[in-house]
Amino acid sequence: MEMSQSVTRRTAGARKWWALLGFGAATFAAAAIGGLGVQGTSAEYQGLEQPDWAPPSWLFGPVWTVLYVLIAIAGWLVWRRAGFGPALWAWVVQLVLNAIWTPLFFGAGAYGLAFAEIVLMWLAIAVTVALFRRVSRPATLLMLPYWAWVTFASALNFAVWRLNS
Repeated sequence: MEMSQSVTRRTAGARKWWALLGFGAATFAAAAIGGLGVQGTSAEYQGLEQPDWAPPSWLFGPVWTVLYVLIAIAGWLVWRRAGFGPALWAWVVQLVLNAIWTPLFFGAGAYGLAFAEIVLMWLAIAVTVALFRRVSRPATLLMLPYWAWVTFASALNFAVWRLNS
């Protein structure tokens, strides 16, 4: 009896780390889809009319790398607590919307459509944060820098759209 409990604990322990890898892979996939949309777009970004407060293009990569790590860990923490339920469905929706934005903005140059989409993403993050709050305070806190950055990115998207219309 004791040996089977030990095996079960090890399996459960291994399972949680595999799950963390899965959450990391999901966020990496969203980042990769977005990354396909920005290959060689640094010059395009620099060529756009931008507000004075627009950050340099080199800043986006490091910021998004940190945010994707936080997003993955937050999803994993909620999964560990509550399994795959409404909170994680919201997490998936916001991640899909995240992956769509970059190809819209850079690939298609559809700044207005990208703005409408980022507003939907912002709302999806808000729902995710609200649902995460019921499950895990640490996961909720990990999502807040992402939500803040998307708030900033929304304002930047709007400004770029207006300046380049």
